[in-house]
Amino acid sequence: MDINNCVALVTGANRGLGRAFAQRLLERGARTVYATARRPETVDLPGVEVLPLDITDPASVRAAAAAAPDVSLLINNAGISTGTDLVTGSLDAVRHELETNMFGHLAVIREFAPALARNGGGAIVNVLSAMSWFGGRGANAYHLTKAAAWAMTNGVRLELAEQGTLVTAVHLGLADTDMTAGWSVDKMAPSDLADAALDGVEAGSAEVLADQWSRDVKSRLPLTPEEFNAAMDRALAALMAS
Repeated sequence: MDINNCVALVTGANRGLGRAFAQRLLERGARTVYATARRPETVDLPGVEVLPLDITDPASVRAAAAAAPDVSLLINNAGISTGTDLVTGSLDAVRHELETNMFGHLAVIREFAPALARNGGGAIVNVLSAMSWFGGRGANAYHLTKAAAWAMTNGVRLELAEQGTLVTAVHLGLADTDMTAGWSVDKMAPSDLADAALDGVEAGSAEVLADQWSRDVKSRLPLTPEEFNAAMDRALAALMAS
């Protein structure tokens, strides 16, 4: 797929990774960029077409799909992190995070898949995380939702192959966004993440491991749980000491 002259829709485009995606799409020649957000008045990027979209609200998702029938590239970026543990944390918070980070993405895909088929197949980018593969105290709800979103992405890829839709999973460690503001470590620039993802789409890649952290984490998956957890403990300690 060629990014130049495509018609793209980005969820959560008012800040962070979503805003970076929208900006790089414009800079790389996209014909139209629909920038969506729950509060559309917070989208401040010139040159985009602003649409309201709450990915957890079925009526809002249907309205966005109706307003953007020409989409050929869908960037599923919107997400949340509640800092919730699974056993002792609020179950409502866990459900809210799952509704957003997995079911919300799936709802958007289900509504836009027919348009992508009509427009030649196109592509979907699901912004996931290296935390698709590991958890940690204070972030296990997020781990759950990203693992579920990874599985959903793999299933959707199989189901949409017949209509010629590329489904690309993008994994990363830490990007320099509001969500990671409290981490004083090296972080990936949002524009670099957007470029890595869009390069992957143009190359027809089913998966983009956008940084060394995500590549290292995935390489440890064949380990036993004990070995994996010990390796992650060492890696996290080294990250915090850097």
